[in-house]
Amino acid sequence: MSTLREYLAHKRAALLARREAPSNGPVPLHAHVTAEGRSGIRRIRIRDFQIISDSGPDFAGYDLGPGSPELQAGVLGSCVTHIFLIKAAELEVPIDSLEVDVRAEYDPRAQLPGDQGVPVHPHNFAYEVQIASPASDEDLARLHAEVERVCPILNLIRNPQEISGSIVRVADPAGLPVA
Repeated sequence: MSTLREYLAHKRAALLARREAPSNGPVPLHAHVTAEGRSGIRRIRIRDFQIISDSGPDFAGYDLGPGSPELQAGVLGSCVTHIFLIKAAELEVPIDSLEVDVRAEYDPRAQLPGDQGVPVHPHNFAYEVQIASPASDEDLARLHAEVERVCPILNLIRNPQEISGSIVRVADPAGLPVA
C-alpha cells in the first residue's frame, strides 16, 4: 500500500526534474463554460475534463453541482493542499495525512437593489489544515509560511488583479434572427 510519505518522495523527484528542465515561460490556462438548455447548468471544460456547476432549487437550479462561490472555496482548498504537498516534498517534511477545510461566506442579497454594503463576492475566507506529521512545530510553521508565500490561488484572492471582459455577438444556434 502506498503512503503519503512515499508519494512525497515521488513528488520531490518530479519537482527536482522539473526544475532541471528548460522553462518555456508562462503556461496558458483556458476554461470554456457553456450554459446548457433547459437546465441552465454551467458545463465547465478544462483540457479533457468537465465540471458541472448549478444552483439550488431556490434559484431555479437542479442542484446538479456546486455553485461558483462553492467552487471557489474548493479551488482554494485544492491549491493549498497541492502546495502543501509540493513544499513538503521540497523541504523534506514528512506527512502522514493532510486535509484542508475551507470556509467562506457568500451573501446573495448583494445582487439586490439597495444592498450596496454587501460584498458581491465570496468573502471571509479561512482555511484549516489538518496534518499528521512527525515533523517539529518549527518545521510545520516553516512549511506553512512557504505555502502562504507561493500558493497561487491563495495569493490571487489576497491580491486581486484586473480582469478584462468583452462581449462578442454570435448567431443564435437555433437559427433565429438576432435582435
